[in-house]
Amino acid sequence: MIELENVSYSYGGGELLSNVSVQLQPGSFHFLTGPSGAGKTTLLKLCYGALLASSGRISAFDQDIARLDRDQMALLRRRIGVVHQDCRFLDHMTLAENVALPLMVSGRSVEAEQEDLTELLSWVGLGGRLDALPPELSGGERQRAALARAVILSPDVVLADEPTGNVDWEMSQRLLRLLIELNHMGKTVVIATHDLSLIRAAKNQVQARVLRISQRRLQLAGADL
Repeated sequence: MIELENVSYSYGGGELLSNVSVQLQPGSFHFLTGPSGAGKTTLLKLCYGALLASSGRISAFDQDIARLDRDQMALLRRRIGVVHQDCRFLDHMTLAENVALPLMVSGRSVEAEQEDLTELLSWVGLGGRLDALPPELSGGERQRAALARAVILSPDVVLADEPTGNVDWEMSQRLLRLLIELNHMGKTVVIATHDLSLIRAAKNQVQARVLRISQRRLQLAGADL
């Protein structure tokens, strides 16, 4: 589904990632760990084409990312949902409008998708907050809204960058359960996190692989959880 082969990435004259090789198979679940600044966000960006490798090859859905033109890249990204660390909402738009933005960008009618949108927001526990503006949302509500926006186009892959970094433990567990549910629906899920307790909490809920970035390289940090 997504494969990195001997991928390296350099920034500012220094190498951040070196000879990274990994396959994200359909329906798999991965945790990506490593200290702050190790390159977790960079690796996720390489997976969805926001960054291009300095060397090596990255393919997604049997396409070489480096060879895609702008329109092809746009189509590819509809198949990969991304939960960013900073959420990136437009404060003058309601929660429902923010979550629906990918529909509008892709040229789909929000009105025609209204029932699915309402159902999705109810699934993440925000059914009563459709008209709220982003500044009115709590940290946990913003993270759940970010997850809803990431999956509004029903992507095959969900990449979540520190989705529980700014919420309490109870909300971390709620977000984790939602991501596990997506995996049970057949989605490939990758969660970048420095929170090892979150990984341990997943032990009895999902079969996952733990990947760790250390000294610019990607290592398998353990067997199946």
